[in-house]
Amino acid sequence: MPPINLLIKPASGLCNMKCDYCFYCDETKKREQETYGLMDDRTLKNVIRKSILYAQGACTIAFQGGEPTLCGLDFYKKVTAYVEQYNKNHIRIQYALQTNGYDITQEWCDFFVKNNFLIGISIDGPGDIHDRYRHNSSGNGSYERVMETVRLFDRYHVEYNILTVVHKQTAKRITEIYHLYKKMGFGYLQFINCLDPLYEPRGQQEYSLLPEDYGNFMIQLFALWYQDFKKGEQPYIRHLDNYISMLCGYLPESCDQRGVCGIQNVVEADGSVYPCDFYVLDSYRLGNLNTDSMQKIQEERERLGFIRHSYNHSDNCMNCKWHKICRGGCFRNRDGETDNYFCEGYKMFFEACYDRMKEIAEHTEQKG
Repeated sequence: MPPINLLIKPASGLCNMKCDYCFYCDETKKREQETYGLMDDRTLKNVIRKSILYAQGACTIAFQGGEPTLCGLDFYKKVTAYVEQYNKNHIRIQYALQTNGYDITQEWCDFFVKNNFLIGISIDGPGDIHDRYRHNSSGNGSYERVMETVRLFDRYHVEYNILTVVHKQTAKRITEIYHLYKKMGFGYLQFINCLDPLYEPRGQQEYSLLPEDYGNFMIQLFALWYQDFKKGEQPYIRHLDNYISMLCGYLPESCDQRGVCGIQNVVEADGSVYPCDFYVLDSYRLGNLNTDSMQKIQEERERLGFIRHSYNHSDNCMNCKWHKICRGGCFRNRDGETDNYFCEGYKMFFEACYDRMKEIAEHTEQKG
């Protein structure tokens, strides 16, 4: 029995915002039932009970959407109560929640702090970029409301990190964004590539991130981060820190940087389980925690071969000089056995920055 990672979507694809590039909205439209509504008490209890009793050592329970706070604070109080009830083996529990930050109150902050929730909050740089694609339900900008939430987090000492979607506009203005985040005191950053609609031609949307855009973005971001590293002032940037860890001989914790998929349990609001957040589709359904055991779901994962398929890399990828650090990237961006869509961007980045990354890794190892 291994540790268990849960990514629960308790509000399915429901959201109080309408972001133009939302990958999950796109996914839900590509399955027979678009939304499963809000998770009911019976399903929540089964998800928590079966997962915790199956897990060994640790269980990570993360919530995403849609917008997971739509379930209300009482839902999360039940989460912690059920965890306490069923954690008979005293395994380590870690909570996380990804939010757009639109409807957070002091009561939410108090709960997050009390129960040690790590919060991810989505912000796309300054207001004009953020509001271009991240609209509220009325179609208006959301930046000012989200920044109020950030100030609440700071006031009540909520542990949080910033998640920024890298699309065409954020990529072009990463220098401005980096300095803005530094001024705001954001010390923990994630930059996530914007995804084009699944199974559709890439690069056709206004927000589409092109490979060259991504390469230039990475080069500029690393240069800024490297300057701050030399001064001992660099923020934690998830994928850059993972690259340094890899060069120090460690396995990256980010699955897209491993080049193969990990064991994930993405749970929809009806209790159905899927192997990846990017493939919450009917054909990838592994079972349902209302009717199936966690063991049966893992057996279905093996039968489906989702992880095995992620080991398929093209010959061109395997023979690339940068494969040892790139590893082919996320399966979603490889479309099966083809090269990663962002391949040319990765090459640009590694050609420009690899030597300095090695320098940082050697410095890190010397420090012990």
